[in-house]
Amino acid sequence: MVRAIRGAIQVEANDRDAILSGVTELVSEVMARNALTTDDVISVIFTATPDLTAEFPALAARKLGFHDVPLICASEIDVPGALPRVVRLMAHVETGKSRQEIQHVYLRGAVALRVDIAQ
Repeated sequence: MVRAIRGAIQVEANDRDAILSGVTELVSEVMARNALTTDDVISVIFTATPDLTAEFPALAARKLGFHDVPLICASEIDVPGALPRVVRLMAHVETGKSRQEIQHVYLRGAVALRVDIAQ
């Protein structure tokens, strides 16, 4: 089955290392909590709030071994009052898990975005 997994992390600053470190943590947690390998991943869409411009979030996934996985980055819409410095992802994966078994991952300040499903 194909499932979508959501996740987000709030990073400390618009800094290349902060973005790469945060996205590495986020992707690693999504993979671990859902018992996935890169072979299970169909594609990943990353978005970043408009205040994060120092690096492409997908680079962190490439460094984790997502060499043949289609990745794309986009800018999140600039909603007044939205949580700043957030990278979000939506990963499409092949898994035998039911929709209810999928673990969506919200880390650091991004937990506030989806308290209803954050693990």
